[in-house]
This record gives sequence, C-alpha cells and structure tokens, in this order.
Amino acid sequence: MGPAVRNITSGPSMEILPEAKLEQANKLLGGLVLSDESVRKIREIFIDEINTGLDIHSEKKSCLQMANTYVPQLPDGSEEGEYLALDLGGTNFRVILLELNNGRQTKEIVKFYHIPDSLRLGTGVDLFDYLAECLHQFLEEHERLQDKFTVGFTFSFPMYQRSLSCGILVAWTKSFNCSGTVGEDAVQLLNNAIKKRGDLNLEVTAILNDTTGTLVQGAYLDKSTGIGLILGTGSNACYIEKADKVLSWEGERPADVSEVIIDLESGAFGDNGVLDFIKTEFDIQVDNNSLLVNSFTFEKYIAGKYLGELVRVILVRLHEEKLLFTGELPPKLLTKNTFTTRYVSFIEEDSINNKTENTKAILEEMEVDFDLEDVAVVKHVCFLATNRAAKLVSICLAYLLERMDRDNLVTIAVDGSLFQFHPRLRSLMETYIHSYAPKRKFALMMAEDGSGKGAVMVTAIASKLKQKK
Repeated sequence: MGPAVRNITSGPSMEILPEAKLEQANKLLGGLVLSDESVRKIREIFIDEINTGLDIHSEKKSCLQMANTYVPQLPDGSEEGEYLALDLGGTNFRVILLELNNGRQTKEIVKFYHIPDSLRLGTGVDLFDYLAECLHQFLEEHERLQDKFTVGFTFSFPMYQRSLSCGILVAWTKSFNCSGTVGEDAVQLLNNAIKKRGDLNLEVTAILNDTTGTLVQGAYLDKSTGIGLILGTGSNACYIEKADKVLSWEGERPADVSEVIIDLESGAFGDNGVLDFIKTEFDIQVDNNSLLVNSFTFEKYIAGKYLGELVRVILVRLHEEKLLFTGELPPKLLTKNTFTTRYVSFIEEDSINNKTENTKAILEEMEVDFDLEDVAVVKHVCFLATNRAAKLVSICLAYLLERMDRDNLVTIAVDGSLFQFHPRLRSLMETYIHSYAPKRKFALMMAEDGSGKGAVMVTAIASKLKQKK
C-alpha cells in the first residue's frame, strides 16, 4: 500500500458528479453514515447487553452470550511439553503437534483432513469417529502412535461451556448439521470416539473457540494482551473480565481465580433487534440473501463474508435509481456474492493512493459499462461500507478497554483475513478506538492461528491447572 493522499478517515471525493446526482446519491447512502448520536447509542446498548448477559438472574435475555471460557490465566513462559491441537470449524479438520520449551513454541507439525458433505450432514457418531481416525493417521504417519498426549480442541461453533474441558453444542452453523449432537458435550463425544478405537493414548482436556485462542496466542506474543478479536470471514470478540463479575460458574469458583476470559459471541449483537435503528434497506437485503436470516446481525455489518455483498447490493440499487452505470446490468452483478470483499480491499487501495486501476479492472471483470463518474461512486460506496464497519467494531473495542480499566497499555490481538489484507481498516480502527476511548492506551496486533497455536497454549495452561490441583 502506497502513501495516503488524504486523511485516512475521509473517503474518495465524488465532486466529479453533477450536483443533482451527487445530492440524490448522498441521500440514498446517508443511512450508512453513523452520526455521533448513533455511536453513543450503540455504545450504551452494548454496555447494557454485556451487563445483562453476565447477570444470570436477569429476566431480560441478552443477544450477547457472554460465555465463561473457564480460562483463568494466560501463558507465563513456564509451559512445557508436546501437545496436540485439533481445529474444527470448516470443511477441513486440522491436526497440529506443537512442542513448548520454556514457554516458547518450537517444533510444529500440521496436517489438514477434508470433511466431506456426507460427514458434515450425517450423524455425530460418524463425524467424531472420523476425527479419531484422522488422529490415528496423523500419529501413525509421524511414528507417535504409542505416545501419550493431552489434546486441545478448537471447536468454532456456538457452545455453552461448563468447564475448561466441557463444551455443550448449542447449534451447528456454517455447513455442518450432524444429528444426535446438539445439547451434547463435544469433548465427551470426541473422547468417546478416541476410546472406542482402543489404539490411541489421548485425552481431550480443553475446548475453546478461535476467538479465545487468538487472545491466548496474543498473550504468548505480547503479555499486555487483554482482548481477542476475529475479523475475517466472520467476527467475534473476547476479553478478560474480573471473576467476581461473572456469575456463570458451574460449581464454586476457585478462590485463587481473579480473572477469566469471557467470549461475547459478538457476531450476534443486535439479533434481538436492539440495533435495528441503524439497519438500512441494504442490510435487510444482505440478511435476506444469507443462509441464516435474522442471525449474526453484527457480523453482517462488519465481516468479510458480507462486506462485498453489501457493496454489490448498494451498486444495484444505485443503478435502479439511474445513479450508476448505463444500460442493463450484467448477470454477474445481479448474482449474490459475486462482488467479494477482496474487491472492496482492492478498490479501497485505489482510494488511498488516488488511483483507479484496481477499480476499473474489477468493473471490467464484472462486465459493466462504466465511466469516470461510475468509478468515483463505486470507490465512495466501498469507503462507506468499510468506514461503517470500522466504526462499529471500534465502538465495542473501545468500551472493552474502558471496562477492563487498566492503567497500562492493552494489546488487542486480532486474527482474520479482513483485518490482515484490507488496506485501510486497521488505520480506521486505530483512529476510532482512540476517539471513543481517548484515555486508554492500546495497540492492535496481528496474532495468526489462534485456533491452532492458541489451542496448544490453552491445553498447556489446563495441564498446569490440573497439576496444581
């Protein structure tokens, strides 16, 4: 990315448009611009949903799960040994063998196993038996079949944790829908499949999602880490909460536990309608075009799976109002999910560098007839979608910084392709977080592979806790 030619928070100019056309476009797109009053209101709602979610006695139900992960500490450099980490969340199942020496991650072996449709949509028994078979293949291939390992399981589906080693599946998402599993403990299901084989010396001792793993992996890289954020295809956040504010403990909370990681499941923020006041006609259409309608409301405002589709919907609407592109729209632009978030990143790169090459190439690929006015409008739409996403996620992060109330710098560990590859998003977030929490010192840090290496670190922490008991 080259040097920016204007303030990073200002979008590309649309002054090239005739005044009447510019006024009409701004009126149609005005709902994408969050006013200061809207920002304050979103913050207040977020605070209320957090407090409601933590209060197990509340009669009102929060859209934030506020799940206790039962991870009571972060890596301190004393972690030792070899651990297996399993990562299940998509069409590939990943097995990782990682060695820790004096808390440092050293030798690493990784292998991916494809999960076919028949298993993702079949019975839970078949799925977990297959995962155990993959583990057998992995250990046999590396001549470690006779060795004993403790295992960390990254299970990136909605779950309710009763302990660090118990995760009750709430619902399958993505492309999974296995029977006989909802309401069951995923750790127990996997341990049962392992024991049924009789040829594996393994025990799953920790379960987590990729967001928790990102925070823990971030803490391994930087001890000031206190917040974990996924900002990729999907989105979620977690943070370190004072234990006395967390009422959702199975059994009695250990006396020596002062803090614990809380998983917000923030992608669902707004599922109960509390954010409907910022919902535009474009957001409604994106939601209707999605697989899970009326779910993951916040995620649909900010995540990579939806940002490109939001832009596509807006472009089609602008064409209907005769504000963009001449002639008939090609089937490509009229087909959902054809305009990717990757395109948005490339177009934003043009805006930052005051260029048009990427935008023109993408519009040619979409097979539309366009002129320079159209290029300006498309660039502006991509900025509006990006800027709103950056504001929304920053409102939440800024409040988490305030809530943690730390005098020293707090590092926010982030994983995800959107954060990693979008040329403007990080700078926008840094600007807005500072604006919304001006007295808090923070840093954004890329912490890749929380679902793998982070799971190993959580497993090592679980082993230390077990030894301590």
